[in-house]
Amino acid sequence: MTDALDTLKAAMNAATPQPNAARRAENIALAQKNYDHIQGTLDGTRPTSDRPRPGPLSGVRNMLRSISSRAGLTVTTAIVAVGIVILTPLGDNLMPKRAGDVPFVAPTTQQEPLAVTEPKVAVPQPIPAPMVEMAAESGAVAPAASRAQMSAPGTSQLHSDMPLLTPETNTEAFANADANPVQTTAETPVSTFSIDVDTASYAVIRNSLTTGQLPPKDAVRVEEMINYFPYDYAAPTDGAAFLPTVSLSQTPWNPDTRLLHIAIQGTAVEVENRPPLNLVFLIDTSGSMQDASKLPLLKQSFRLMLGQLRPEDQIAIVAYAGSAGEVLAPTSASERSTILAALDNLSAGGSTAGQAGLQQAYATAAAMSAEGEISRVLLATDGDFNVGINNDDDLKAYIADKRDSGTYLSVLGFGRGNLHDATMQALAQNGNGQASYIDTLSEAQKVLVDQLSGALFPIADDVKIQVEFNPATVAEYRLIGYETRALRREDFNNDKVDAGDIGAGHQVTALYEITPTGSPATLNDPLRYGTAAPTTNDSDELAFLRLRYKAPGTDTSQLIEQPITASMSADPSFASAIAGFGQLLRDDRYLGNWSFDDAIALATQTKGADPYGYRAEAIQLMRLAQSLSQN
Repeated sequence: MTDALDTLKAAMNAATPQPNAARRAENIALAQKNYDHIQGTLDGTRPTSDRPRPGPLSGVRNMLRSISSRAGLTVTTAIVAVGIVILTPLGDNLMPKRAGDVPFVAPTTQQEPLAVTEPKVAVPQPIPAPMVEMAAESGAVAPAASRAQMSAPGTSQLHSDMPLLTPETNTEAFANADANPVQTTAETPVSTFSIDVDTASYAVIRNSLTTGQLPPKDAVRVEEMINYFPYDYAAPTDGAAFLPTVSLSQTPWNPDTRLLHIAIQGTAVEVENRPPLNLVFLIDTSGSMQDASKLPLLKQSFRLMLGQLRPEDQIAIVAYAGSAGEVLAPTSASERSTILAALDNLSAGGSTAGQAGLQQAYATAAAMSAEGEISRVLLATDGDFNVGINNDDDLKAYIADKRDSGTYLSVLGFGRGNLHDATMQALAQNGNGQASYIDTLSEAQKVLVDQLSGALFPIADDVKIQVEFNPATVAEYRLIGYETRALRREDFNNDKVDAGDIGAGHQVTALYEITPTGSPATLNDPLRYGTAAPTTNDSDELAFLRLRYKAPGTDTSQLIEQPITASMSADPSFASAIAGFGQLLRDDRYLGNWSFDDAIALATQTKGADPYGYRAEAIQLMRLAQSLSQN
């Protein structure tokens, strides 16, 4: 009997095509999509009067007796293979073992069933959770789609629902650069960079961790993680646009270095006294936006924002896919039902004509503009531009030309799998706006409600920071984060060089790790030939801080200067814990033995007031990252 089964198994292997992981993933995804729309089978089970004959091997015996051709052998051996697989440990994995093993059903707002093309699926059925697990283990789908991240049908998935991705379908691209190196003060005493108030990186990191994956290292921009959180900085007075605050604390991961903490607090704008807004919602409705975490979440996010607008504010909607068009002409924000109806009628399909959409949006904003009003384009997309301008350099040039008109551009990213973060960063940085990533309604509340004034009302343009370190007191330094915001030293005094912008109430935080002269933490040996650092200095200055900014609508910058002394001491802050967390996720070469346990302990110790729960959430993300890193 054993020999017969071995022979049969060999015949089965020879006649059955080899599995194709990529095709399998496509079939699973297509079957799931059709199931979501059909929600059940189209036809009932066809009745039959045939009954199997008794006996445990009667089916196999009858099958072998009916074989008469090579084609018949292929078909019947495939049937036997199904039976053998079910009776083996592999088949055991395919069968649900617990009542809690429920199929994954993604929510959908589409009302029309998807057309079935290739491959054809006659009667789509839900995918059992164990099958999805097997696909993840075999590499056919991303591990994040395992049963641990799936929920029962009908539950909300807007916060964690991710597509089942094969490596070939994941086209995400993130904007980043190598981590800033340690600089020797005697050789390079000056550090210059543009400020950054974006927070997209932190939200992407959270999205990855809550779906069971460590984030891509390029997705980690430490400054955006730090700037995600509100801090209790002193507010400006006497009509100043912002106020800098400087402090010095112990470095958590190295007792022989110090953390230089530079903070900027922008002045707030009273809502009742703000100028009217002209907002153009530029919405990506291409085929890549159909996932529940993209266009449906986008619509819900904009609904939240409408409640913050006044009757004198105007809204226009431009949508783009294969081509661009005006979906809603400029309309008073008080006509809420008209605006919501225009949003609700949007559906996803077609390619991504980003250039045409941008051109239409800027033209619409120009027609809406009036003296004393503020015009903004809010681009909502997954960043996948594939028609028209799709090169980052060309996009930068186009947006830079348009920002001089006074219409700024901010970008809201949605979804994963084909998130083009690099494109979003290029658009926002050159459009004098901010880049945010929205993966939950809570994040939409933070970005489009709580921080709306900062996103829409500028108080300072082209803000640059320059720190000159004193080689007599500081042997080495390194800037933590801001890799994509680095400027040349000469750019600081050049008013034609674009830099970051601060909105009403915005905060900016930058951290330097500095090594005092004589510290055992010094990494670089002194040069044998070259300028030696001063050996004595009566001053207690560690560095000298310079800030440059322009008042909105002006071409000439203003300068703020102040010395940084060793007496500006403070305790380690929550920002220090987040800086360490970001480095653990991206590049921990300077952290020594400092670990996630240390980051969690410091964050817990310095959490302080946390009215919205952002800091408690960060501590939980640290715990998730710790567990995932051990796997």
